[in-house]
Amino acid sequence: MIANEIESLYHGVLGAWNNRSAENMAALFADNANVVGFDGSTMNGRAEIESTMRQIFADHPTAAYVGKVREVRFLSPDVAVLRAVVGMIPPGKSDINPAVNAIQTLVALKENGEWRVTVYQNTPAAFHGRPEMSAALTEELRALL
Repeated sequence: MIANEIESLYHGVLGAWNNRSAENMAALFADNANVVGFDGSTMNGRAEIESTMRQIFADHPTAAYVGKVREVRFLSPDVAVLRAVVGMIPPGKSDINPAVNAIQTLVALKENGEWRVTVYQNTPAAFHGRPEMSAALTEELRALL
């Protein structure tokens, strides 16, 4: 099923992050892909994605992602949008840090018969003024551990 291919692509991105592999992560992106990070920083193109990820992984230990796909929707046979939620487990810890829960959106494009990420956005799940929503998301993600 094609939706499984999109979910596998997404979990590949999370897995490459968790394995701290800039090369493997960048390989999942289209040449002209765009990424918006948790802090609003952007990366444009596979080469910049790999370079930036390499620097991030070299500069400090990164937390591991735990993600859950909420939806895969096809805009055309060769374009899909995936929506997911993620939590992060800090290095040396075994529980999710609720302060960095996020909502992620991935746009996948089929190029030469292979799915690649063309847009990837990571938005903080701040839920300003709605602590019950933050707590519910954290519990949903903890269930994946």
